[in-house]
Amino acid sequence: MQGIRANNVERFLGYSQLYDQNRPVPPADVVHILTRYLSQAPNRVVDVGCGTGLSSFIWVDQAKDIIGVEPNDDMRETAISHWRAQHEPENLRFVKGLSDQLDIDADSVDILTCSQSFHWMDPQPTLREFARVLRVGGVFAAYDCDWPPTFTKEVEEHYQTLIALAESRVAELAPAGQLAFKWDKNKHLQQIRESQLFSFLKEIVFHQWERCDATRYANIALSQGGLQTALKLGADDLHKEIQAFQHHVQQAFNGQAQNILFSYRMRLGIK
Repeated sequence: MQGIRANNVERFLGYSQLYDQNRPVPPADVVHILTRYLSQAPNRVVDVGCGTGLSSFIWVDQAKDIIGVEPNDDMRETAISHWRAQHEPENLRFVKGLSDQLDIDADSVDILTCSQSFHWMDPQPTLREFARVLRVGGVFAAYDCDWPPTFTKEVEEHYQTLIALAESRVAELAPAGQLAFKWDKNKHLQQIRESQLFSFLKEIVFHQWERCDATRYANIALSQGGLQTALKLGADDLHKEIQAFQHHVQQAFNGQAQNILFSYRMRLGIK
C-alpha cells in the first residue's frame, strides 16, 4: 500500500499550472447542498486531496476555518501561491497530509470534502479517518466531474480515444510497481455504505454551464493524469495525437467561446 500511495502522489507532479488554469472551479451548488445537510454554517471545513485549492477557496466566505490537505508538493505550492495572491485569507490554510493520517482533532470537522480526489485514496482506511475527525452530524462528500465535458459527439469521442490511448501507453511504459492505482468512482457510495460509519447516504447529480474556448477545452484533456504520465514516461508518439485533437477542437469551436456543460456526481455520507 505504501508503494501505491507514493505512486498516486507522484502522478500529479509537474503539471499543476495546466491543471489549475483549465479545470472547472466547483460550483456554488457544492456549498449550498452541504451547508443545508449540515443545517447550519460550518465552523470547520476540511478539503482532502485539494490539489491546487480550486475546491478549497469556494468556502472562504462560508466557514470560519478551512484546511486544504494535499500530499503533492507541486499542487500544494500552487494553492499557496493563490492564497498569497488573494491577500492570505486568515481562515484558510494548506497543509501536507495523507487522507488516512490527518493531523486534525477528533470530532472537530463539520464538512469534509474530496473534489476529484477520493478515487486516489484507499477507501476504507480513509473513511475511518474521516469518521474520526467529523463531528456527529458532520457531512462527508466526494464529488467528481464526468469527463469529458458535454459538447459534441465527435469531439467527446476524440477526447475519450486520446485518453484511452494515453492510459494504454502508461500500462506499456511504466516500470513494474510504479503504476498509480485508482479506485472505481462508481463504487464510492458502496464504499461509504460498507464502512458502516455514516447514518445517511445519498448520491446527487448536478450540472454547471461554463464559458469555454477551444484552448481550454483541449487543455482539460491535457490535464488528465494518464496523458501527463504517458508523456513523462516518453510516449512521444502521443504528441501527434494531441495535435490532431487540438486541431479538431479548434475547428469545432470555430473561433468562438461556447457554453459547455460540466456534470458532477456527489456521493455523500452524514455521520
